[in-house]
Amino acid sequence: MLLHKYGAPFEEQIAGLIHDVSHSAFSHCIDYVLDSGSEKEHNHQDNLFDSYVKKTEIPKIIKKYGFDLEYILDDKNFPLKEKNLPDLCADRIDYSLKTAVIFGELDDKTKKYLLDNLTTENNNWIFKDFESAKKYAELFLKLNTDYYAGLASAIMFRTVGDCLRYALQKGYISEDDLYTTDKLVIDKIEAFLDKDERLKLLFDRMNNKVKVINNPNNYDASVFCKSRVVDLLFKEGQVIKRLSEVDSRWNDVIKHESEPKQYFLKFER
Repeated sequence: MLLHKYGAPFEEQIAGLIHDVSHSAFSHCIDYVLDSGSEKEHNHQDNLFDSYVKKTEIPKIIKKYGFDLEYILDDKNFPLKEKNLPDLCADRIDYSLKTAVIFGELDDKTKKYLLDNLTTENNNWIFKDFESAKKYAELFLKLNTDYYAGLASAIMFRTVGDCLRYALQKGYISEDDLYTTDKLVIDKIEAFLDKDERLKLLFDRMNNKVKVINNPNNYDASVFCKSRVVDLLFKEGQVIKRLSEVDSRWNDVIKHESEPKQYFLKFER
């Protein structure tokens, strides 16, 4: 919708539409389950995206309408859809605004203000003035601190990852199950809870039934969370600038928030 709203080429809109199809059950928790994942980068879904898409009906549909699959699978062709941090891209705008609305961090009036003050130029997302750029950047910072890379997320990633990894090792679930739904995986695990005390403990931790604190001096498990920060482009008159060029504090924010966050979890049991 964002790519369509802001006039991206049709091929880029297609790429945006399919960009998350390789997400597994429990989303980025998969990076804490499989060895091919990365706690610091959360890139498992990206690493298998091309091969995953090619196993679906998507290639046939794309070919039917005269588009080139390999072109659509190559992110380098679509800078509005995907760019490396700290740049802004459609994916980042999409998930950040969704998160903000779901958790009550953004009301409809402010959401409209941000979208109305956003434009595209030369394959870049650009805010129309400093004020709107700063407002979005501060919102994104809060989302990263409180949600994406916060303690609650660290606990979720570690506990879900530990439970699923153990269930895989014991053969209670298969790797293929991880590409179905959360419910299917949980249903399979629940069938073994009465038979395996270790599984029951990990399942209880995953469902927040075991108290846990962050204690670097005494911990059972350490965990990294990918951290995200944006350095936005905005217009000052007819000149395009970076937020960090105008706000010196933002350079420190970028340096601090670009590094993965590490937590040290101590469970009550």
